[in-house]
Amino acid sequence: MSLLFLFDMDDVLYDYDWRERMAGLTAITGHDLDELRRRWWISGREWSAEAGDPATPEGYLEMVNESIGASIPREEWVRIRGDATRPRPDALAAVQRATELGRVALLTNNGILVHHHLHEVAPELVPIMGRENMHATAAFGARKPDPLVFERVLAHYGTDAADAFFTDDRPENVAGAESIGITGHLYRDAAGMLQAIESFAARVPAS
Repeated sequence: MSLLFLFDMDDVLYDYDWRERMAGLTAITGHDLDELRRRWWISGREWSAEAGDPATPEGYLEMVNESIGASIPREEWVRIRGDATRPRPDALAAVQRATELGRVALLTNNGILVHHHLHEVAPELVPIMGRENMHATAAFGARKPDPLVFERVLAHYGTDAADAFFTDDRPENVAGAESIGITGHLYRDAAGMLQAIESFAARVPAS
């Protein structure tokens, strides 16, 4: 069985400018940053969405629009998210290296709408890992750091925890993966991530 390398997206493979995203939403809704945060993010609704509720892109967008009192088209929501998401070339190069050592996949805490549009939000990853390997946690019905999301990803790929590697910039997410036996790496920079990938592959050769 081949090794499985799982990567977080925001602040690992991509720079994510949350304030730029909020500015884009402000231009449409007229709500400032604090009001947008209060209506959707602080309410905990985004966290629920990242765990799969709502379960459809249409349901997600309907709930967002109702919460913030706007009518944002799906394509605008995706565009604004993509505009705030910029690739880190060195980190993507490390993912490319991982493809030579095993399978690679994306696992980002995001709702089901973003899941269906990750190929637009992070298009640079498509030729590296393929659209079918780009996942938001909502698709698995749990969010990081819940060990359940990692268990479901392993089941999806038919991979044992001992053969899996995961990197994230949040310690709690790494700990969630490690709690079920996945080798975790706390992201600090692309060079460190590449070294961790190489070390894992050398220690756990593909069978």
